Amino acid sequence: MGSGATRTFVVEHYWPDVTADAFRASTEQVRAAAGELAGVRLLHATLVPQDESAFCVFAAVSEQDVQAAYARAGVRFERIVEALDDGEER
Repeated sequence: MGSGATRTFVVEHYWPDVTADAFRASTEQVRAAAGELAGVRLLHATLVPQDESAFCVFAAVSEQDVQAAYARAGVRFERIVEALDDGEER
């Protein structure tokens, strides 16, 4: 995939009626797909059931690399935005 410095991206999902199990399964599909690509890593995923939304945070060189992981996983999303990370490992 891309070359250059790793950046942080947040992927926003709108998932009406998603269950916790379906969220976890989709997250694992995306994590596995990202693992097949150089330089793409799913750092964290959060489901907000009350808002029917989820957010996945990635380290990647480019937005296109994150899109490629989602395409491989066959998981839909609303948008990808670049974000700032505090750089602290958790």
